[in-house]
Amino acid sequence: MYSVTVSRTLVAQHYLTVPDPGPEGDVHSHRFTVTATVRGPDLDEHGYLLDIDDVSDAMDAVAGFYADRTLNDCPEFDGNNPSAERFARLFGDRLLERLECAGASELRIEVAEDDVARVAHERSL
Repeated sequence: MYSVTVSRTLVAQHYLTVPDPGPEGDVHSHRFTVTATVRGPDLDEHGYLLDIDDVSDAMDAVAGFYADRTLNDCPEFDGNNPSAERFARLFGDRLLERLECAGASELRIEVAEDDVARVAHERSL
């Protein structure tokens, strides 16, 4: 199995909408480091699973979309608690809209929230 991994860091805001969120219920910022790992069993005719430049460009675009925004205001979070777990899944959705992943079979998005916690979402492609 081969893998390509690219990371980006961004600052975004959110506020939690769960019952009794404490101070996390107020708008606050996090420094998120998002790591995307694409895996697959075979390389293409050029010896690539995916072109790293393509993955980097897609990561730049998605990170740029979320940077300096309040996640709660993004339509994909509408009515949902903007947890880091949900952010990982939605970041992956947007990334896949920008990537041609013909030879890939898996995508893992890991989100580190500040230096406190890491969450991940994995899916088959």
